[in-house]
Amino acid sequence: MTVAIALLAGMVAQSVAYHLRLPGIVILLLTGVLLGPDGLGIVDPQRLGTALHVIVGFAIAVILFEGGMNLEWKLLRREAPTIRRLVTLGGIVTWLGAALAAGELMGWGLRLSMLFGSLVIVTGPTVVSPLLRRIRVRRNLQTILEAEGVFIDAIGAIIAVVAFDLAFAEGTDGFLTGGLHILSRLGMGALVGMVGGGVMMLLLRSRRVIPAGMEKVFTLTLAWATFQVSNAVSPDSGILAVTVAGIMATNVGHETTRGVREFKEQLTVMMVGMLFVLLAAQVHLADVVGLGRNGILVVVALMFVVRPLCVLACTVHGDLTWREKVFLSWIAPRGIVAASIATLFYEGMQARGAEGGEAMRGLVFLVITCTVLVQGLTGSLVAGWLGVKRPRGQGYVILGGNPLAVEMAIALRGGGEESVLIDANPSLCADVEAKGFRILHGNALDERIMGRAELDTRKAIISLLPNDGVNLLFARRAVDEYRADRVYVAMHGGAIKPAHISEIRGRVLFGSPADVDHWANRLGRGEAHVEKWAFAGVPDARSNPTMPVAKELRTMVLPLTLARGSTVRPVDDRYEPKKGDVVSWVLLSRRDEEGRNWLRGRGWTLPPAA
Repeated sequence: MTVAIALLAGMVAQSVAYHLRLPGIVILLLTGVLLGPDGLGIVDPQRLGTALHVIVGFAIAVILFEGGMNLEWKLLRREAPTIRRLVTLGGIVTWLGAALAAGELMGWGLRLSMLFGSLVIVTGPTVVSPLLRRIRVRRNLQTILEAEGVFIDAIGAIIAVVAFDLAFAEGTDGFLTGGLHILSRLGMGALVGMVGGGVMMLLLRSRRVIPAGMEKVFTLTLAWATFQVSNAVSPDSGILAVTVAGIMATNVGHETTRGVREFKEQLTVMMVGMLFVLLAAQVHLADVVGLGRNGILVVVALMFVVRPLCVLACTVHGDLTWREKVFLSWIAPRGIVAASIATLFYEGMQARGAEGGEAMRGLVFLVITCTVLVQGLTGSLVAGWLGVKRPRGQGYVILGGNPLAVEMAIALRGGGEESVLIDANPSLCADVEAKGFRILHGNALDERIMGRAELDTRKAIISLLPNDGVNLLFARRAVDEYRADRVYVAMHGGAIKPAHISEIRGRVLFGSPADVDHWANRLGRGEAHVEKWAFAGVPDARSNPTMPVAKELRTMVLPLTLARGSTVRPVDDRYEPKKGDVVSWVLLSRRDEEGRNWLRGRGWTLPPAA
């Protein structure tokens, strides 16, 4: 019952946070405290006993595996020097700076201060990624912050656990062996992660091994097995192992991993909600309130002194601008790993009869709450003030990975326009990637997919599926929720009418109803091709050069894109040809001469270069 209530409360809390446009973690923490022993007493994690650690371990494995899957290797390599320094030198600076702040402001001893410093090294993908999806900063900053969150969670967790063992070690050799323990666990975690990720991909590539439909749960169990095997070989190395396995899985490029990523994203949302509710329910409000003003001052020191010093030390030789460095200094929210290890430390200190565990855990949760709330609410304002947001009007998002959508992307690319495609069919996604385009696999109406497509920064949205209803719904959400400036909607002449598209200030793609399935199938089988025609004027006053194409000709010719001057855009129902325009037309191959004659009769001509 405790787990069931925590799961339900976590999902409700995140839904409330979405509608209130607040950071989800803040509502989760408040929900955990409200339902915990200090509140209504409905959720008491102590009833779980040792099972709590098992649940936390499995949940963190899923979260970090999904975090690793969201990292793209080619982007990581580009920002590798900065990322490497942030997770090594930056971790040390944060550790020492936080320990000094806690020692000076809280009056703690060396051992307790150093333990607290090790706990707040981490940031975490569970809080960084949702924040960045809302802010829409430059891609290099997004890559740096997301990669730092994923890697520092794994590395920081190992450092923290070794620091705890070192703090309570007997004898004088603890300090000397501590560094070796950290390196050995990092090395073993990386090795097991590479082996586990390699095995995972080999099995997924062989369609005869894993039955169809079981790929997602099979990958999940492999991730859990990698986590536990690594921990068995070298304690606490499993966090790094699943992170490395996730990176390998997503960068192999096999079509199966796209569905796995979508499944993991949904599972991560559920796990994050449950964990924060359970962990927050363990915190006593008296422990947090008892920190007083000095607790707030420690948080201020972490945000305004320690983090800027960390970023400055790690970027002094880089090519980041001062504005980008300031933004990196502002974004460092703490997440689920800090909360879970703080709870582990508290229980370990209670078992040893050591004092200070309650205050340390309370301070960690105060850091989590304050950093997430302040940075979550102000991140967009700071990014706008610094001018590090991605500019609007950059490229197109195309809903659909069918051959007609690909031809649209090719035509736009010919005019220098980038396109990101979205489709739920893994085989189509593989074909699109083979042609050099970026494509997102998954349900286009899912919030995460729409966020990753960066709809609010695009020049226009093109809905190009065979399903009229989905096309219109996707375009409507792009306008209502992401404030898309322009949307083009393909319609087939069924239940969806031009008036429905006009209601959302959209435009009818191709200028008139078009059978997307017909053209996609013909292009896929090589039974249709694209030709560029220039408009030279109307030779006959009775001819009508304007769109749309007559109904009886819609399966023979299809206007795709318009090039006028230096700009290229899709053809829509508002387009009227002007002399010098070049339009890419799709022609049915077996009737191409008939189609060409029709074009010539309306003032179109093949350009001399053709």
